[in-house]
Amino acid sequence: MDFLQWQKDFKTIAEYHGIFSHDVREKMQQIRKVVKGVAPEAKEVISYQIPAFKIGKKYLIYYSAYTKHISLSSPWSEAFRKKFASELKGLTVTKSAIQLPNKDELPLDLIKRIVAFRKWEIDQEQ
Repeated sequence: MDFLQWQKDFKTIAEYHGIFSHDVREKMQQIRKVVKGVAPEAKEVISYQIPAFKIGKKYLIYYSAYTKHISLSSPWSEAFRKKFASELKGLTVTKSAIQLPNKDELPLDLIKRIVAFRKWEIDQEQ
C-alpha cells in the first residue's frame, strides 16, 4: 500500500484511512481517537498527503501507514527523545518518526503520553 498512498490527493483523514485494510484502518482510528482525547482543540488536516493534527499554526503530530508499520511523526525535540528513550527501545526511531509494527498491538498509553508531551511543548512555545 506504500506506493498507492502517494498516488492520491487526499482531502480528509477519512479518505486517507479508506485506502487501507480494515486492521490498519482500525489502528489509525485508535490513534486519531487518542489525539482527539488528549487535544480536542487540535484541527485534523492532511499535510504531506498524510493525516496530521494542528494546534494553532503548530503541528502536534502526524501519522501514516505502511505495509509493515504505522509511523508517528513530528520533529522530535531533544527533550522528547530523552524523556521517551527507554520506552522507545526496540522500535525503529528516527529524528522525526517512530515506527509501530503492524504485527503488534498499538501501545495506546505510550501514544497518549507522546501526544500529551507534544501538546505541552506547543503550549510552552505560545
